[in-house]
Amino acid sequence: MREVSPIMNKVLVLCVAAGLLLLSAPAFAHHGDAGRYEDNVIVMSGTVVELQFTDPHAIIVLDVTENGQTVRWQAELGGRGGLARTGWTKNTLKPGDKISMTGRRAKSGAPYMNLTDRSNVVLTDTGKEVFKTENYGTEVRKRPAAQLTQPSQQ
Repeated sequence: MREVSPIMNKVLVLCVAAGLLLLSAPAFAHHGDAGRYEDNVIVMSGTVVELQFTDPHAIIVLDVTENGQTVRWQAELGGRGGLARTGWTKNTLKPGDKISMTGRRAKSGAPYMNLTDRSNVVLTDTGKEVFKTENYGTEVRKRPAAQLTQPSQQ
């Protein structure tokens, strides 16, 4: 049997490693949000507690007054890279800022909102819109809800 040269051995190891890396790519794929959020948007106002300018999603933490009680909400945006391309920084929203936001609430009833579809964020003191999705103000969904179909009658 012929002996494999050290260079060929390294090439083989590199090819196997590259193959394993490519096969693992689906494991790093972005998660979907199907079924997690209400289809209709709501509008709410509150006071910013913190902006978590992170990946894979930036989070706005805010206090919202509901029925005389303060409820801590979180609103999920896209990642900081995408936000930075639109001019956002970690200081775009600061603690104490009053905001109004339009987004989709979690179906579970948790105080959590998605701001990636038909959404916007406005500084209520100045009226300045600091965030808006391309489809804000329309009924065009980023990801249309799955339509349940009846099995065909044959």
